[in-house]
Amino acid sequence: MNWTEQQIPRQDGRVAVVTGANTGLGFETARLLAERGASVVLAVRDTEKGKRAAARMNGDVSVQELDLTSLDSVRAAAADLRAAHPRLDLLINNAGVMYTPKQTTRDGFEMQFGTNHLGHFALTGLLLDLLLPVPGSRVVTVSSVGHRIRAAIHFDDLQWERSYGRVAAYGQSKLANLMFTYELQRRLAPHGTTVAVAAHPGVSNTELVRNSPAAVRAPITWLAPVITQPATAGALPTLRAATDPSVLGGQYYGPDGLGEVRGHPELVTSSPESYDVTVQQRLWAVSEDLTGVRFPVGQAAFAA
Repeated sequence: MNWTEQQIPRQDGRVAVVTGANTGLGFETARLLAERGASVVLAVRDTEKGKRAAARMNGDVSVQELDLTSLDSVRAAAADLRAAHPRLDLLINNAGVMYTPKQTTRDGFEMQFGTNHLGHFALTGLLLDLLLPVPGSRVVTVSSVGHRIRAAIHFDDLQWERSYGRVAAYGQSKLANLMFTYELQRRLAPHGTTVAVAAHPGVSNTELVRNSPAAVRAPITWLAPVITQPATAGALPTLRAATDPSVLGGQYYGPDGLGEVRGHPELVTSSPESYDVTVQQRLWAVSEDLTGVRFPVGQAAFAA
């Protein structure tokens, strides 16, 4: 049976934080969680846009300022969330940038790697102890089919200082999202309460394409009705990862159509590179060093 929004169970009593929730996939994810009874926090860079988004939702919705391009902002947002919520049930790492021109975050990280991976890595680490005591709590991180395109973790030039390719840099950041999820799940497994899950929206018609090169943006715009799906459909893999009772830690959800471009959410597999445990653990250590954030879960033993 195709999984649709009708399968989202009631979320009464649950608290969900959704990053980048004022538009696109994040908005639809937050909207449906709120409609199902969750208390939803829209963690957004522009709080005025966040308030306008919240006004369009039904339910218990609040807004929290969060700029993932600044570790100071991430720490301030985590402190605010900790003060407001003694527990969290869902942390959905949805926000992201794609194909940006070469630029850096406020902390000097390459924009896509810094925003998509390091910002969410830090936020998760600073909030994880609010999830750990909560049975059924989940960390859902949104990746992309782009994790397969010219993607590798370039430890010799993580910040693309020697050369820059916006497509390859995006691929690195989305591959990092998956590697983070798989390593986080390995560390969470001994605790038995919280799980880490990944999802991707296929090719969704959202504002994320605005930074794409013209050669990429034009065909997507012209062929959008054929090769993309609306944000309402693109959000469903994330929602399934966040709410389906059958979901297991370390799983990855995406559309079931050809090439995972569009369709109903189902369990999918990621690239062979994403499952490299040695690289996952190296990326984790580097991410801790770059962000200064240490997680309240240690490294799990791994048998090759």
